[in-house]
Amino acid sequence: MFNRVTILLLLALAANSLTAADSPASNSKDFNNEKNPAHQFLDQRFGMFLHYNMATYHSAQWVPGYVDPRTFNPGVKTIDTDAWADAAKAAGMTYGVLTVKHVSGFCLWDSKYTTYDVMHPECPYKKDLVAQFIKSFKSRGLKVGLYYCWRNPGFDDRVKGKFKVLPPECDPATHSLDQQIEFQKKQIAELLEKYPDVFYVWNDGLDPRVMPAQQAKEFFHTLNPKLTFSCNWWDWDRKGDYYAGINVTETYHFPENNRQPGETCWCLEKKWFWDHGYQPKPAKDIVKQLRIANSRHANFLLNVAPDRSGQLVPESVK
Repeated sequence: MFNRVTILLLLALAANSLTAADSPASNSKDFNNEKNPAHQFLDQRFGMFLHYNMATYHSAQWVPGYVDPRTFNPGVKTIDTDAWADAAKAAGMTYGVLTVKHVSGFCLWDSKYTTYDVMHPECPYKKDLVAQFIKSFKSRGLKVGLYYCWRNPGFDDRVKGKFKVLPPECDPATHSLDQQIEFQKKQIAELLEKYPDVFYVWNDGLDPRVMPAQQAKEFFHTLNPKLTFSCNWWDWDRKGDYYAGINVTETYHFPENNRQPGETCWCLEKKWFWDHGYQPKPAKDIVKQLRIANSRHANFLLNVAPDRSGQLVPESVK
């Protein structure tokens, strides 16, 4: 016969076993360490993705070649990034991620490695948009992350060099893959040095074809041991697979038995970048997706795209 104390001990052991089995990334030996950035990342649960860059002004999701920097023109003296942060805060989000360099190669900060950025002599908007974004979100108690698009060999496999991805100073037509990787490492290092409040780097196109997983981990760890970083595979069929850092899926969920720390990215509107006529999905549908993502050990990163004036669409804010 079991006495009362024995039964209580057995129940406690069973509860601990369930907790361990059900914990995110329980097969990662150090995940449950509270100091692990991935562990802390999953506490955030819900974030705002902001696809806003050169593509916004060209009715495109990917911009080919090097388009005229004059076209990045919101028509206002200062983009109201406070409104972005207010919307995120009101929605219960805890962090935001801005596309600081997308496929166009255009940079939203004043980079010392290129003139192809918001401070270009011919760009009408001569303000550091990354600094604005960070200040607005931080002032509302929100964490900040930066999206950076890496040039992957897969781009050439599929589009034959149509999309540059890197600024003209490192034009893929004249620079080797090793030179391209070094250029991108320098820009990432620059971003983290200029903006020490960044807790998260969202890496698009970063996978083993760019650098081995261990090398990627060492690179980011050297820049900031507390940094969280995600790696979005170039190969669509491999998205969500483990490589290094946080696993990412786009507009579909991780499997129910997922145990690796993840992030599910979703569009509130039709696509990632704004275009005329795009309307938001019903709130109940978004809440459903949020709950599914969180139940599968993933944050939910909801894209809300600013329009050409840098404003969020009122219907989307509502």
